[in-house]
Amino acid sequence: MNQSSFQSLIDHYALSIDRFRDAAWKLHESVNQFYDGSLPYGYHLSMVADAALRWGHSVVVAPADFLPVVFAALFHDSIEDARLSYNDLLRLASSLLADDALALTATEIVYALTNDKGRTRAERAGEHYYAGIRSTPYAPFVKLCDRYANTLHSHSDASGKHPHMLRVYRSEWPHFIEAINAHSSDPRFSLPSEMIAEIESLMK
Repeated sequence: MNQSSFQSLIDHYALSIDRFRDAAWKLHESVNQFYDGSLPYGYHLSMVADAALRWGHSVVVAPADFLPVVFAALFHDSIEDARLSYNDLLRLASSLLADDALALTATEIVYALTNDKGRTRAERAGEHYYAGIRSTPYAPFVKLCDRYANTLHSHSDASGKHPHMLRVYRSEWPHFIEAINAHSSDPRFSLPSEMIAEIESLMK
């Protein structure tokens, strides 16, 4: 999809995006979740969604896919961190998207991005986890948006509460980017090269 057509979707669905954003912020507030210790968790969710809106034109192939991708960006941690089950999220998506097929697409993306059970960071994001991302349309892109948001925050707050995270993201990068790369000709599984370049620049 070209950038002009994608921007038209952003403009057309501005109210829906605001509803998704508001619902996602409130959901994470309801479980007292914060980002980087003190920030509202919605701060991170909005950064992920903003990344999806910035680079989504190179990934989204059909207008019908636009809202599920934005929804998934804003709710990507809802199963993992906000105590929703898969079916809870599917019901919420159905209420906000008003279309069962779109709700299912959005929920499947979020489910693919939900960490596995594990004692360590490596166990929670093992090969089974990454295989699920690589096999779910748009999940690699939303995961990259998540990593972009975390890297950008760590870069801009390098002297903050968790300055080591930028080093963690840098050390994980070669494995991470390969692990989410489906090596598919289907644009729905693609990773925007401009986005990758910006993340790598932030990590330098």
